[in-house]
Amino acid sequence: METKIPCRQLFIDGKWVEPITKRRIPVINPATEQTIGLIPAATGEDVELAVDAARRAFARNKGADWAKAPGAVRAKYLRAIAAKITERKTELAKLEALDCGKPLDEAAWDIDDVASCFEYFADHAEALDAQQKAPLSLPMETFKCHILKEPVGVVGLITPWNYPLLMATWKVAPALAAGCTAILKPSELASVTCLELADVCIEVGLPPGVLNILTGLGSEAGAPLSSHPHVDKIAFTGSTVTGSKIMTAAAQLVKPVSLELGGKSPILVFEDVDLDKAAEWTAFGCFWTNGQICSATSRLLVHESIAAEFLDKLVKWTKNIKISDPFEEGCRLGPVVSREQYEKILKLVSTAKSEGATILCGGGRPQHLKMGFYIEPTIISDVTTSMQIWREEVFGPVLCVKTFSSEDEAIELANDTQYGLAGAVISNDLERCERVSKALNAGIVWINCSQPCFCQAPWGGNKRSGFGRELGPRYVLISLDQKCKVDRFKIFLEQGLSVTKSLKHPFTSQPRI
Repeated sequence: METKIPCRQLFIDGKWVEPITKRRIPVINPATEQTIGLIPAATGEDVELAVDAARRAFARNKGADWAKAPGAVRAKYLRAIAAKITERKTELAKLEALDCGKPLDEAAWDIDDVASCFEYFADHAEALDAQQKAPLSLPMETFKCHILKEPVGVVGLITPWNYPLLMATWKVAPALAAGCTAILKPSELASVTCLELADVCIEVGLPPGVLNILTGLGSEAGAPLSSHPHVDKIAFTGSTVTGSKIMTAAAQLVKPVSLELGGKSPILVFEDVDLDKAAEWTAFGCFWTNGQICSATSRLLVHESIAAEFLDKLVKWTKNIKISDPFEEGCRLGPVVSREQYEKILKLVSTAKSEGATILCGGGRPQHLKMGFYIEPTIISDVTTSMQIWREEVFGPVLCVKTFSSEDEAIELANDTQYGLAGAVISNDLERCERVSKALNAGIVWINCSQPCFCQAPWGGNKRSGFGRELGPRYVLISLDQKCKVDRFKIFLEQGLSVTKSLKHPFTSQPRI
């Protein structure tokens, strides 16, 4: 049966709300280039309504209904959302594949991860109750101190189009677990499943205003959300250029931000590897999710002694990747998300060729697919470190290759980038793997694999790949303020001494607040 895009409105204060301007944005199926639906286009006026709703939800009943409720209360809602996501897995996976071009199998795995992520942060919401008022040891017995963990407040969550519902969940689940209220602004290129998350919230009875979802253009909805004075924090995943703009807007209000931005991650293949296994991981690390992964290991560094044989195997692996409509059985690579992205990738490949690089395979549209934004998985050799294809994020199925002769040279080439999101080391020498992984300037390093991600492990980058970490047990804390409270014992008050007189070093001995 044909899957249809539901007709939704903005989700504000627990209700479907038509945009103030009544405008809508077409949903384009990247596999057919056809318009298959419409999503609402929020603007600054809608942002105002959503922020007001989130602030009311945060303060309702002096916070007792959500922000200051026991973590177990919030966990109940997160688990209910997880159960509904699982119940609607088939439908959500089909919508995801239609909307962003992801192979249906991959989309289904993503929906499993969405449910798991809500479950994981439900556990952490419950764990917060036991962590409250944790005592802190002080150097003077006449004082006592404890830590109180409180939600930051209203958070703005701006998410990308490559993992539409999963990336939204990475931000929504920990924010709600911590007791924040939120406004989610997904990418206008893939918002359909995020609007279905709103429908799930209605089904489970999430209190009004706790989560608000605004679809629309970045300039019209994302920008006013980022600069809004009543939004207490922004969390963003997307391009480095947009991240810089968001950081600039937030800085005017001294507003905290966390940024997960671009990448140009290396994969280092040493001479002692199993060539077939290494080739498989190299292909997977770059071409998974149609090559549209911020952490894609898209710069291959291979030891010169095995380069020719390894590249021969890698090209064979790559040519065996099934490129087709995302709904076709066995599809492993679908279309990129939009015409703009399609043209950008082909231009980068063309520029590399004109600069003297060699296209080992791919580089254009698959001959059997006349419509859709399809690009063959592409391997480019004979690149120099000054070439655009080596230095800039492509965000598509394009791998560029250089050789190295020594471990030191491999590390130097790997770190010679403005980005620092991820890296991978492939070698049978585990001591070397440990040594090289420590030397890579990246937030995430894989050993003898590429791209595995678990919600239990922190995720984030260095340099222009952003700052802050998502996932893992500490990500709930990113949505919390930690307030340090210091009290003097009654016996100390009876002594009638001032604080200044009783401390030898009144400023250096105080706890940091």
